[in-house]
Amino acid sequence: MKRLQDKLDQLKEAGLYRRLRSMSSASGPRVQVDGRSLVMCASNNYLGLVDDERMRAAAVDAIARYGTGASGSRLITGTTELHLQLESALAELKHTEAALVFNTGYMANLAALSCLVGTEDVIFSDELNHASIIDGCRQSKASVVVYRHNDMDDLRRKLEDTPVSGERLIVTDGVFSMGGDLANLPAIADLADSYGACVMVDDAHATGVLGEHGGGTADYYGIPAERIAVQVGTLSKAIGAEGGFIAGARVLIDYLVNCARPFVFSTALSPPVLAAALRAIEIIQTEGGRRHRLHALTKQLRRGLVSEGFEVPPGEAPIIPVILGDPLQTLKFCRRLEAGGVFATAIRHPTVPSGTSRIRLTLMATHSDEDLDQIIVACKTAGRGLGVIS
Repeated sequence: MKRLQDKLDQLKEAGLYRRLRSMSSASGPRVQVDGRSLVMCASNNYLGLVDDERMRAAAVDAIARYGTGASGSRLITGTTELHLQLESALAELKHTEAALVFNTGYMANLAALSCLVGTEDVIFSDELNHASIIDGCRQSKASVVVYRHNDMDDLRRKLEDTPVSGERLIVTDGVFSMGGDLANLPAIADLADSYGACVMVDDAHATGVLGEHGGGTADYYGIPAERIAVQVGTLSKAIGAEGGFIAGARVLIDYLVNCARPFVFSTALSPPVLAAALRAIEIIQTEGGRRHRLHALTKQLRRGLVSEGFEVPPGEAPIIPVILGDPLQTLKFCRRLEAGGVFATAIRHPTVPSGTSRIRLTLMATHSDEDLDQIIVACKTAGRGLGVIS
């Protein structure tokens, strides 16, 4: 145990120690933390559906009909009609033949990458892909080639220079979770066509947020779904529930049902979660105003922070990183934000590369203009107090 304590002490000295924060309210625009009301600026509840009354009602109705748990894995006793309805709705949202629900988005990525490629295959993975993709690549028996972040010339060179006896799979986040930038999916799809590769996109932060009808990154770019072999997503962000999914061709989904260990050996998602997610997809497809409001707020916050002199990378998603670099400085900034009534998180290595520690600000469609003003004022006060801006 002393060895573990020594390592924890080292993390504290480097500004990399993490602790859990407890909230006593739903993750809405304002939250209760340690008895204080704070503007929430760290949640992935992009459309504000987590505490929507229609979602609550759907979950309660499902409990009344089906109970609180699934009682078994999907292949034994765990599949209800709610699972099948949700998978049909997800396939429609993604314009694919079928979809399959998993307990988390993390498990969906592990399932796809450990199940769909083998020893003769090669995965080409963006260097800033999510940890679940990295872990899925490690669990697969395929060779893994990492290309520089969103660098299509580097991807092209590596596709040309890497001998492959089996299949090529290019895997990327749709929206990169810590930077808020989008994958160059049109160029990736074109390169895949040129080199006989398949494309897999983790659309966790794009589903419900991007595209005319909230279909995600491919929808945003107008890329036909058949050009993206594997679309992964979560139910726990814009959809406001819990779980993950994979969408694609019927043969892909049938294969996963039979061969994906994270699916076969896990207890199914509970009925209230499924019912809430199903209701959320209906809202996403019929209430486009939520997305419009979200994107308007995002542009307004970006402009406000840039005008104050903060280093904010460009992006389209409601993920706005304020780059500070030093982890200890980032922690101090985070504490000052909280003193100003704003809850945000300090993102440090290994979540992001060393030297790029940041405050990751995220917005919801349900934030008010007053909330936005408070966020900007808190950032300005913290930045000036620490000498980050003048």
